Amino acid sequence: MNQKVTFQIVEGIFQRYCSWKLFPNVYYPGVRCINRNRHSVDKSWHFSQIRCSSKLSGRESFVNGPSLKDFITSSAPSKQEINTDDDIAPYVTQESYKGLGRKVYFHIKGCQMNVNDVEVVWSILKGVGFERTEDVHHADVILMMTCSIREKAELKIWNFLEYCNGLKNKRPKSQVPLRIGLLGCMAERLKETLLDKEKSLDLVAGPDSYKDLPRLLALTENNQKAINVLLSLDETYADIMPVRLNQDSVSAFVSIMRGCDNMCTYCIVPFTRGRERSRPMDSILEEVKQLSGQGVKEVTLLGQNVNSYCDKSSVSHYGGLDRDEPTHLAKGFKTVYKPKKGGTRFADLLDQVSRIDPEMRIRFTSPHPKDFPDEVLHLIQERSNICSSLHIPAQSGNSDVLERMRRGYTRESYLELISHIRSILPDVAFSSDFIAGFCGETEQQFADTLSLINLVPYTTGFLFAYSMREKTTAHRRYADDVPEEVKLRRLKEMTELFYANAQALKKKMIGEQQLVLVEGDSKRGSMDLKGRNDSNIIVILPNKEIPVSPTSSEKSRIKPGDYVVVEIERSANVLMGQALYHTTLSNGVSKNRTFPESQQVRV
Repeated sequence: MNQKVTFQIVEGIFQRYCSWKLFPNVYYPGVRCINRNRHSVDKSWHFSQIRCSSKLSGRESFVNGPSLKDFITSSAPSKQEINTDDDIAPYVTQESYKGLGRKVYFHIKGCQMNVNDVEVVWSILKGVGFERTEDVHHADVILMMTCSIREKAELKIWNFLEYCNGLKNKRPKSQVPLRIGLLGCMAERLKETLLDKEKSLDLVAGPDSYKDLPRLLALTENNQKAINVLLSLDETYADIMPVRLNQDSVSAFVSIMRGCDNMCTYCIVPFTRGRERSRPMDSILEEVKQLSGQGVKEVTLLGQNVNSYCDKSSVSHYGGLDRDEPTHLAKGFKTVYKPKKGGTRFADLLDQVSRIDPEMRIRFTSPHPKDFPDEVLHLIQERSNICSSLHIPAQSGNSDVLERMRRGYTRESYLELISHIRSILPDVAFSSDFIAGFCGETEQQFADTLSLINLVPYTTGFLFAYSMREKTTAHRRYADDVPEEVKLRRLKEMTELFYANAQALKKKMIGEQQLVLVEGDSKRGSMDLKGRNDSNIIVILPNKEIPVSPTSSEKSRIKPGDYVVVEIERSANVLMGQALYHTTLSNGVSKNRTFPESQQVRV
């Protein structure tokens, strides 16, 4: 017998704005929970408490509905905040919101933004009494933070869901039921389809509904499924202090904005993350100060379009552009949206963040090439703790393809930007993104991408075959007409060329003395340490005692969080060398790759 799926509406984002006592059974799109305890002959959406019976006449339906008195009562001002919890779900009490020591396991796929989102989620759940486990077999709640940028990323989640379903079926009845939740971009893209397709799922939460997780988890305790995939125009989680998953790490991520307005034709992000909104600068600075106090030595500022940051709430404190002054774009670049005017911009934020701790490195990702005005570049040149490592996503080396992608620039303007950056930052390290096989890409257009890779000295790249995503402009306008085997062949060519060029750049670094921030043991064990140079390239060095300064005979052992000068001896996928002495960021040591002769020390 098929199960009948009935839907009881849950409050979600309306819980502070609507009177549920007036219409407790009205359906609000995007927020619902599902009761599986009853049975029927179909699995269709069933709103037995919402829809008027077909047997009732129009007059009877009207009579049984709300009266004018109800509306007047609803609109009357109230001195007390409405308590919605018992109104909509009387079986869900405040006590059931608590974790009560239940263990949660996080499975993370995707970008750095997803890592930071999990830290926000963990802060929320830890605050209501959940505990964290790193062993999925010990978990009472499994939460997957997902990515939808490519089909392959989603396939990995489906495979892990199948594994979790096996764990759920084997769960002893003596234990609390295992709950499985799916969060993030994949949740936002597929919404209730996930619950229909994967019966082991208990909850689905989009990127803007993490504060609702304690309530959603409480709803699942009555054998229900819960979903909240409402996008917000203003949610930045500025009032949530993330709890780092690795408290021993010397680096941390700080989210400064969410969403994206660029609307590149191939990209799903605007549809899964929503419109751009920037986090207030005060909350960002407070988080960075706390991280500095915890001993963090490197912070990466995060955003889907990080350097388009625009906070209009703090202009009076931190300056920024005048009210009517438009955004400063790089020469030759344009946007698909109206120029944003006024506000505290990315250069202002970068300036304030870099002043907090001279011994803390500052990075940022992922930027858009259009948002590199001169004030950002000159600030990077001026501050020793802002890394000269820039991610400049090209996506393609052909102007026609870039036009179809709606990137807002041509091949020529991109190369002009690269040349301009190098004139201000001679030792800059570039990384980039490239897509092989976008809609309509010819062999000649792909050859232009290969030639761009040869022209620009990239040290790191993120290369992918094009994966069409539903809802994107490309899905609506273009045909995915490049055969899969051609995409893979082009990806292979692109990867081989990119790797060869990156290797050649790293070989040129042999013999240089570089400033390295030590992160911890290498993957091979504690005999070697791993760190990163200013260019964000991994450097492997022996774990040993070294002088505390260039001229000192006193030695101390290298530990995570130390800045050391390393002479590069070999290169492969990473750099390898000998640590020479301890140093700092603020003692005048150049962040350039090659140190002045007066500061060089031979082993």
